[in-house]
Amino acid sequence: MSQNLSASVSASRFHPFRAGLRAARANLAPSLLIQLGMLLVVVGYYTVPAVRHALSSVAGVKAHLGYGFSIFSAVIAGAVIPECLTIVFYQKGRARRKNFENLLFTMPYWGANGFFVDVFYHCQALWFGSVASVPVVAKKFLVDMLCYNPLFSTPLAAICYQWKNGGYRADALRGAASWRFYKERVIPPLVTCWGTWIPIVILIYALPSLLQIPLYSLALSLWVLLLTHVTSSHEDDV
Repeated sequence: MSQNLSASVSASRFHPFRAGLRAARANLAPSLLIQLGMLLVVVGYYTVPAVRHALSSVAGVKAHLGYGFSIFSAVIAGAVIPECLTIVFYQKGRARRKNFENLLFTMPYWGANGFFVDVFYHCQALWFGSVASVPVVAKKFLVDMLCYNPLFSTPLAAICYQWKNGGYRADALRGAASWRFYKERVIPPLVTCWGTWIPIVILIYALPSLLQIPLYSLALSLWVLLLTHVTSSHEDDV
């Protein structure tokens, strides 16, 4: 997801929040669809026995595989699905060398991302508890949106993709610790992500701990699918 957002809001130098808001408005329809889908999953878990049973089975797999589940699901959702969709929609089903080169970067990046998110969720459960009460969910939400994302997750994505787009050269990261880099490369995708993920994060924390990573991966998969569909539709209209 971050690579698409970083590219789509490569950013106004003087109005980073405005650039992020423009991208958020452009992705409003798919964002609302994802949020509705996540809401239905959470409501189904608490109200429909069959849904609760199915999700409990997923939680059992997560408990058995641990961080391996988080890494694998993030790689599939964030790296494999986007590259496959690129091949199908934009390359007429023909894989190219560039696709494999992209995977050499995106697979470890998203695998690490899945691991970091799982560690973060685990720490949140230790700090605030694992009961899905309003105070607990509120605390986790605030730490996630106001600390984890602006201070770690989004800056890491911006730095990694800056390095990739710069040909993996060390000088591509020159200035990455500056306020200018943060303003131009971090704030726009951060604002865009907030527009989509604020409701989703609340829904994620409303579920038991073992289901939070599966729901995160599902949301990421749907985001990639919908964003690719919307982009493809726009290109077909041109």
